[in-house]
Amino acid sequence: MTEQNCSAPQPISLMASGELRDALTAIEEGKGPAAIAALMAIDPVSWQAIEQRLKAVVGSDLRTLLFQCREDGSAASAIV
Repeated sequence: MTEQNCSAPQPISLMASGELRDALTAIEEGKGPAAIAALMAIDPVSWQAIEQRLKAVVGSDLRTLLFQCREDGSAASAIV
């Protein structure tokens, strides 16, 4: 068996990055169901990679980040 290097980032598929972009756009436009559908379309491996990168870059997960943006009165524009 080979050991996986924990420091190597997991891949985010192109489809998942597009779905995340679509979800953030839908949130910004107030389209909750479309945002949920886009987030649910992200594959599990990409989702884990997205969460890891968010924690590394902004120090929190997507849910916490979105709640903070809502409290600040902004949405996707604050994330990007």
